[in-house]
Amino acid sequence: MKRFYLIVSAVSLFFAVSCGGSDVPVYLDDSKPIEDRVEDALSRMTLEEKIAMLHAQSKFSSPGVPRLGIPEVWCSDGPHGIREEVLWDEWGGAGWTNDYCTAFPALTCLAASWDPSMSAIYGKAIGEEARYRNKTVLLGPGVNIYRTPLNGRNFEYMGEDPYLAGRMVVPYIRNVQEQGVATCLKHFALNNQEYHRHDVNVEVSDRALYEIYLPAFKAGVVEGGTWSVMGSYNLYGGEHCCHNKRLLVDILRGEWGFDGTVISDWGGVSDTRQALDNGLDLEFGTWTDGLARNSGGSDAYNNYYMANPLLELIRSEEGDAAKADIAKVDDKVRNILRMIFRTSMDRTRPYGSFATQEHADVSRRIAENGIVLLKNDNAVLPILPDSVSKILVVGENAARRMTIGGGSSSLKVKYEVLPVEGMRNVYGEDRIVFMKGYSSDSDEKVESLDELRAAAAECDAVVFFGGLNKRGHQDCEGGDRQEYGLPYGQDAVIEALVEANPRTAVVIISGNAVAMPWVDDVPAIVEGWYLGTEAGNALANVISGAVNPSGKLPFTYYAKLEDCGAHAFDEACYPGVASETDERKIYDERYSEDIFVGYRWVDLYNIEPTFPFGHGLSYTTFEYSNLQLDRTTMPVDGKLTVTVDIRNTGSVRGGEVVQLYVGDNESTVERPVRELKAFDKVFLDPGETATVRFELDRTALQYFDAAKHDWQVEPGVFTVYVGSSSRDLREKAEFTVEG
Repeated sequence: MKRFYLIVSAVSLFFAVSCGGSDVPVYLDDSKPIEDRVEDALSRMTLEEKIAMLHAQSKFSSPGVPRLGIPEVWCSDGPHGIREEVLWDEWGGAGWTNDYCTAFPALTCLAASWDPSMSAIYGKAIGEEARYRNKTVLLGPGVNIYRTPLNGRNFEYMGEDPYLAGRMVVPYIRNVQEQGVATCLKHFALNNQEYHRHDVNVEVSDRALYEIYLPAFKAGVVEGGTWSVMGSYNLYGGEHCCHNKRLLVDILRGEWGFDGTVISDWGGVSDTRQALDNGLDLEFGTWTDGLARNSGGSDAYNNYYMANPLLELIRSEEGDAAKADIAKVDDKVRNILRMIFRTSMDRTRPYGSFATQEHADVSRRIAENGIVLLKNDNAVLPILPDSVSKILVVGENAARRMTIGGGSSSLKVKYEVLPVEGMRNVYGEDRIVFMKGYSSDSDEKVESLDELRAAAAECDAVVFFGGLNKRGHQDCEGGDRQEYGLPYGQDAVIEALVEANPRTAVVIISGNAVAMPWVDDVPAIVEGWYLGTEAGNALANVISGAVNPSGKLPFTYYAKLEDCGAHAFDEACYPGVASETDERKIYDERYSEDIFVGYRWVDLYNIEPTFPFGHGLSYTTFEYSNLQLDRTTMPVDGKLTVTVDIRNTGSVRGGEVVQLYVGDNESTVERPVRELKAFDKVFLDPGETATVRFELDRTALQYFDAAKHDWQVEPGVFTVYVGSSSRDLREKAEFTVEG
């Protein structure tokens, strides 16, 4: 009855506006400025209606105001596809037959494309799917920093570098929101592990916070203009991030001017007063089955922290205290209304489209742009279709669906092309021999190593598909990985295959780096990510040479776990040390590596990674030359133009990501050896040369001074490095900054 009343109210008011009545409320007139509409709607609401808007009414929705025709807010998990419809009070699927979506590549793959144009088409396509399903909010994208390769949720994020993540997230946000759907930038902030994710209290320096962990969020808010932000589960400074004054009030709204809605992660709220005071607007999933801990009532949603407890708190107050708290409620409702007027109540909102061939093509293009060729000795790859009569495909991951599992990003897809199917599509059914090789089910018997060796010796080439698989502790929400190495005995399988056939390629399906004790023996290695609907076709196109790989790693591949800064100290650095409090067990965690995350750490101590940040090969080669600076002396607030020539010196067309790093030669404070400050992806025909141009300003030179709470640039000599990865630096030049 409630939903019918809402529809009738909304339709009646819509016709009132359409008929141009002189008494049309301002809030229903979308020709008026949004702020005028917000204030008009707010002025017509009762306190009970306001508070009802601040919390969930079902697993994924919150109430509107039926009396005023203000619609409900409907959220959908992302950020790689639109989640199936679920039951009102449960996580289980509702059994619809028209909610089979397109699965897009995981965000690690998108980041590995190093191509903002891929981010733009990704955002447009997934935004169209969310809009078609009439979602108000897409719960993504995620930009938490890749601090440790054990983090179970790294596959949902955009790597270890804040500049790369910031550049890639902005087009995604803008293009989703052009479809009339709000993005929900997550998980704000410092949500860098799943182990004890509800109870870990992060201790991090202000400098690391501002230089490493906040910039991608700031880019999404200030440049991308995201209409909502999701708080994270963990604590920072002893306060939960879903109601954390420093993060949500001081930084997000105060320093960055955010005017959207702050949404809790599901079950991330723990206190009514803190939620009221410290910046949370909309509470979801506090008791995730929707019906438990309901204080004797029949509707747990009304017992959420921001529901009846908040109403009772205000009713118990008098005078200025009550007025002050009502004013805080009003501010929260303003933020939610603003989001609704930008989305559901925007009559120019596009209609969207869902699970189309166009979206599948977009998914495949992004996948092909993000696949990384890590190693290719003796030109084992590509395996040209006319050069082989039989290929042995080995590995459970060649025949395992990867669009399901992993936690909240699990999808119900229209279809998913498996790697073995993609190989058959390219090479033909009769030329592909498949053997499972290993199994994630300990009770399942698979082929012996001797059987694998014999089969490999009889084939012209071998392609092994392994890695992780989105099961618990294998790239999955809710728990970190328990080891850096490959699970299920894969190392022994790989060693047996390459021993039997030197023309062996290993494809790692994962959202994380893995240990590779066999790296020197295997001639060809590919990072294949979680690629979505068209995964198998994209991988087969790269393996066969139909597509020339152009992806680059968005994180460092460490030779061993201890080479990562987060694992170079004691348990207090990761995963945190338990401390008993009056109410609960909290795990205090100190980010001892400070600003030296990823390549910054291995560069500082000259550690040799298996594969460095930014690394990725091609089936062609590129030559760098003629690095030029337009000046040798730059004022602190001036600009510097850098150009470099890139030539395709191989025989096929290919794409190269030109990376620019900056190092401060004379800093009085400890700084990274060099940091990524610009990049551009260019595609060139054989023999073609392009001049790549970068423009640097003070943001490429600065560091955060915690004592002054400001960004500083020190005069002195800086070096510009240009190259193909953080360790493959082809050209460099110095310039002087004058104060």
